[in-house]
Amino acid sequence: MSNDKRAASAPWIRTRLRTAPGAATALAVLVLVTAFLAAAFPRAVDAYESKGLRHDIATADAGRSTVEIARPQPGLELPQEQREAETRNPELTRVGTALLKALPAPLRADASSVAYGVRTTKPSVATEPWLPRPDAVPPKLTYVAQSGLKDHATLASGAWPTAPDGVTEDSRAVQGAVTEETAAELKVKVGATITLLTAAQEPITVTITGIVAPRDPNGSYWSADPLLRSPSLVPDPSSSFPVNFWTGTVLLAEDTGPVLLSTAAEPVVFWRFPPDPTGLTGPDGSRLTSVIASLESGPGLLKVRRIAGGTAVVGTGLGTIVEANARMRDAIGPVIAVAGLGIGSVAAVVLLMTGALIAARRRDELALMRSRGGSLRGIGGRLLAETAVTVLPASALGLLLAVLLVDEGRWWPGALAAAGVALLVCVALPVRTTLQHIRPTLHGAREDMVSARPSRRRTVAELTLLVLAVGAVTALRRRGTSTGGGTDLLVSAAPVLVALIAALVLVRIYPLPLRLAARPMARLRGAIGFLSLARAGRSSAGGALPLLALLLALATAAFGGSVIAGIGDARDDAALASVGADARVSGMGDRATLPDELVSTVSGLDGVRDAAPVRVEYSVTMPEAAAGDGAGTRTDTAADTGTAGDDAADAGDAATAALVGVEPASYARLARTHGLPAFPAARLRATGPSAPLPEGTEAGPERVLPAIASPAVAARLGKEPRAVRTLSGDFRVQVVGTTAHVAAVSSTNFLIVNAASLEQQAPTTLLLAGAPDPGKLRAAVDENGKKFVVQLRSEERARYVNTPMQAGAERIYLAAVAAGAGYALLAVLLSLLQTAPERKTLLARLRTMGLTTAQGRRLLAFEATPQALLAAGGGLFTGWATIALLSPGVDLVPLALAGVAGADAGPVPLRTDLWSLGLPAAGVVALAAAVAGVQAWWASRRGSITELRAGDSR
Repeated sequence: MSNDKRAASAPWIRTRLRTAPGAATALAVLVLVTAFLAAAFPRAVDAYESKGLRHDIATADAGRSTVEIARPQPGLELPQEQREAETRNPELTRVGTALLKALPAPLRADASSVAYGVRTTKPSVATEPWLPRPDAVPPKLTYVAQSGLKDHATLASGAWPTAPDGVTEDSRAVQGAVTEETAAELKVKVGATITLLTAAQEPITVTITGIVAPRDPNGSYWSADPLLRSPSLVPDPSSSFPVNFWTGTVLLAEDTGPVLLSTAAEPVVFWRFPPDPTGLTGPDGSRLTSVIASLESGPGLLKVRRIAGGTAVVGTGLGTIVEANARMRDAIGPVIAVAGLGIGSVAAVVLLMTGALIAARRRDELALMRSRGGSLRGIGGRLLAETAVTVLPASALGLLLAVLLVDEGRWWPGALAAAGVALLVCVALPVRTTLQHIRPTLHGAREDMVSARPSRRRTVAELTLLVLAVGAVTALRRRGTSTGGGTDLLVSAAPVLVALIAALVLVRIYPLPLRLAARPMARLRGAIGFLSLARAGRSSAGGALPLLALLLALATAAFGGSVIAGIGDARDDAALASVGADARVSGMGDRATLPDELVSTVSGLDGVRDAAPVRVEYSVTMPEAAAGDGAGTRTDTAADTGTAGDDAADAGDAATAALVGVEPASYARLARTHGLPAFPAARLRATGPSAPLPEGTEAGPERVLPAIASPAVAARLGKEPRAVRTLSGDFRVQVVGTTAHVAAVSSTNFLIVNAASLEQQAPTTLLLAGAPDPGKLRAAVDENGKKFVVQLRSEERARYVNTPMQAGAERIYLAAVAAGAGYALLAVLLSLLQTAPERKTLLARLRTMGLTTAQGRRLLAFEATPQALLAAGGGLFTGWATIALLSPGVDLVPLALAGVAGADAGPVPLRTDLWSLGLPAAGVVALAAAVAGVQAWWASRRGSITELRAGDSR
């Protein structure tokens, strides 16, 4: 008896897991993957934001990122001993240590690079005759007694400068050093002396005892003030003529600061603290901005003054760097939210589909329990317990994997996301199952989508979602993804809402073609077509939930693919706009011309498909705007772009333009090769009054040259010939067409003429199409001297290297494309598995009636085809429509070109990527066909008696 009781009280959970281990394992794997993705997403966002902040600070110029605390020299009202003591190393070290400890979190300094000392802020004229004077102007030098010279430099020659005992304000001889660059440019040698005058015009002799080499020339010690490392040739602002003079810095021995107090060079005491970004995280950005503002003019400054003196000031450009990083983060965040919400919605729907599949498989079992007196609370509790045993460990393992693989980021957002996945699965299955068994269920009428009629409640719900989707898409088109106050979830969820409405609409119209096709199929002799359509119309695999999952997944994959494609295209276009072709050879100066030997040699290199010599002259003064002719230059060719009204409005901004002299045929070929707007070479044909001139021949100003201009220049010149004075000759131009882009220059204002009609025809630039070897190309150019520059489109494209923030955002979108495609295929698989028992039973019954194996395979394939085509076609349309609707409101500049100096920062819209649209959709159809084929093959291996003996499955 006791054994019977023990057997009757066998644990439910253990029994269920032993009964269906495959289903439990599949659910655990799905939850693990989904929990991992959910937990990894916020951690990945935190990681790229943290790395981006550190990268921006670490790569910024040290003169901007360093926090410098400075105060003027001690007041003259103080005793001399006190003034000197405040500029000696012990006092400077004490204050520097206190300031280092007082820096508020999260601002931390790199203690190994902290520097302090005394420096002059007003350059002093050095009158030594051996110093270089480029324009007969003597150099002006600054002097600094800075700590840590031996730690940050190596001695190249001579000896380290030392401070004699008891250096005071009255000392008149000190030792110093200069860097190798300063010594080379200013002709300084070991043993040289430089005179520094006091305020009383008494000489202080500075003896150069050594020449040093910086250990880390780009480090903050040497780069916070670049003159410490390298002298500079600067123009004299006090001269009315363009004259230059040298300026540099002499490094005095440590602890010789008191001697600078006697000069009139306005010495200051300073402490420099380079930031240490290694411990910063993305969320620290806002705190760091607040802390820096407080240090510059707030409570932090008061604390600094209590330590360093009442006249101390804090100067740094670190706040600007952090604010620029925050702007990029705010611009990228809403675009990333679109991917996050899309994949999250897909994952949620797939999890609900999984719960629906499990509920369908256990419907009869639970109906039996309910009919024998089982309570809803008891049934729901058991389902919750057995689901939690599988789901909670899987969610925890997914969270652990996310923490291990994504090494940075806050833990609690990922934990909340993983917990949300676990909660959804644990609650969805018991709730869905128990709601189906509130009343004991009997066998009812079979589901039939063809004859089904939507209820009023469903109609109201769909209309509500339609209004929300239209509002979200309208807001996105008008204001973009960024609202200025953070991420707007409704706007970021617009692709999800569009896919949701498309799913609901397609489910409503799906029965229509089935009804139309069923009638002619019924009149055919074969039964396969009619049976497949009948099964497709009655199958729950074509319901709203599976279709919604597919459309969401395909739309998200298409959106992510379009983002990646848009970034790549934008960078390619920016590189082409910067270089003008695959390769470019030009002089270092604007007026440098290319010799004929160089042009012929480079044009004949292996890999060069075409070459276009171009003569470019910048800043050509344009005539005054023609009255009333703003729209007179409009023509009907493909090269003409823009509107006359806009051109007239911009005419006043085209006071200067770049003159581009081209060989029309070669330039037209080059433009066509690189996908630029079609260039009407025939319009620049040099005939009649604009016929080519022999080289060096002067032409009268009455010559009229046909020209193709930018829209603004065309609006300014009008339709009549206008006189233009250039270094290439004086002539008149008549605009015969407009184009918005030209390969040779990046300026938006330009004038293109036939180079053969110019007095000076020597090219200044050579544009190349093809892929020449960079080494051979540069070697060929260097044979003609070092005054020519080679630019490669590939190298310019490589310059747009992703910052950590941009790279992280791109990786998230790549993951979104992959996850969207994966969830789409999983949704297809789940929808087919839900009706697998019915199909196997159907095949078994039909085989008893004479259905062959080949006919069974065709039947299952034809049955799956309507749902697969509906999902694939709907996914293609939804993805394309989502991109078309949202592209005006999404600008990818922060992801594509932000942070690259000189990059074209024009709008970068979304562009449809056919691969991201087509591959997942094709995968849906292929998977549906493969599952149907495998199912038919497997059913053919089992006898009809095996399938039918378990009972009649409806």
